[in-house]
Amino acid sequence: MKKLHIVILIIAFIGTANAQKQKAPAGATPKDFKLPAKKQGTLNNGLRYNLVQYGAIPKVNINLIIKTGNVHEAANQVWLADLTVQLMEQGTASMDFATISKKVAGMGGNITLNAAMDQVTISGSVLSEFAPQLVQVIADIAMNPAFPEKEVERLKADLKRQLSVQRSVPQSLAQEKFFGTIYPNHPYGRYFPTEEMLSTYDLAAIKAFYDKNFGAKRSVIYIVGKFDEDSVARTVDRSFNTWPAGPEIDYPAVTPLKSNKISMIDRPGAPQSTIMLGIPVPDPSQADYQALQTTNSLLGGSFGSRITSNIRENKGYTYSPFSTIQSRHQAAVWYEQADVTSEHTGASLQEISKEIKRLQTEPPSKEELTGIQNYEAGIFVLQNSTPAGIIGQLNFIDQHGLDDSYLNNKVKNIYAITPEKVSEVTRQYFKYEDMTLVMVGDKKLLEKQIKATKENLKAK
Repeated sequence: MKKLHIVILIIAFIGTANAQKQKAPAGATPKDFKLPAKKQGTLNNGLRYNLVQYGAIPKVNINLIIKTGNVHEAANQVWLADLTVQLMEQGTASMDFATISKKVAGMGGNITLNAAMDQVTISGSVLSEFAPQLVQVIADIAMNPAFPEKEVERLKADLKRQLSVQRSVPQSLAQEKFFGTIYPNHPYGRYFPTEEMLSTYDLAAIKAFYDKNFGAKRSVIYIVGKFDEDSVARTVDRSFNTWPAGPEIDYPAVTPLKSNKISMIDRPGAPQSTIMLGIPVPDPSQADYQALQTTNSLLGGSFGSRITSNIRENKGYTYSPFSTIQSRHQAAVWYEQADVTSEHTGASLQEISKEIKRLQTEPPSKEELTGIQNYEAGIFVLQNSTPAGIIGQLNFIDQHGLDDSYLNNKVKNIYAITPEKVSEVTRQYFKYEDMTLVMVGDKKLLEKQIKATKENLKAK
């Protein structure tokens, strides 16, 4: 009987192998995305709401996004936004968070709080019938935080432990140095506090940060899924209309620094080096942003991209290289990051440089570009297949001052990009000689390799 099973498996394997040799049929071209109809409004205190009926599953996602975060910290307040939101997470004047969580679980859902660079998010999902109740819970958390003083020292201790752990991770050290170089003297470039800084934070500082930065004018609530629209709209009004207007949306002006600075962080004896190489590029509000996204996907931002294929598949220098465009409010940076074997750090940089310069002078083939466009369009369509994805897209266009046409025309705009346009934006924005480079690894090995390949790193 075992022999029969083996024969069957061998036949199946051979059949699969033969099938894989056949060229797979081309997938259908993704269709243009049409943003679902949305009901929008603004309360008297300035809070905005977006209601979108979406999907067939009887659930609803609700996100309250407050346009503040680490970006509004002073130089001596790094991670104060995180501490503020963690203290908010302990509960409200009427319910501790354990009670809140149990209540929301009884609605068939969950609730979370998160502090990020540009925004604070209070989000949850529940069964459709409980949408008004979840709106009330989110409003209570945002407007009536208990701020229990007894929890402050515990939360500070947790942040200190996180700080200690992150400072031992080479990728975090590279990012701290990289973004500190790109965004000097700006919150976008402040990655870590000091332990002494964390020690100074107290309840008064937390309350002051909340009072200064939270309020209705900086807030947008997104409600997407299946729900009773009239009931939910009334509940939003009743729940939030007493929230003080608070400050206007006001992000500090920023100009990313284009620099060809090379920085090294020493980790003696490290078996691998972490490299970050990048440059400021136009942000999502600029005309070339979509072409930049497509170029990034082709160059290093997808599994089959050129840099990945080169230094991972062909050379075996690294396992998981990637490139991305990090978008902030009115600022964006393209960077490539990779953990490479120490002895191949210089060679990896040479190959990255080679791929960038090749794309500047040789447009990709139509076939290669079409594959990337199919990938990008497919990812975009998948991102719009859930209520959470719709909220993410609506939040993106709001954050960057875009209108609905950005989403409705995105698939069309992806396929409108030509091979020549890819080369053009690579020449214009990905100038290797102007890129910031950060390396974390054995400094002696790094210096030796950089010296040997200096003409590649600093092309004139």
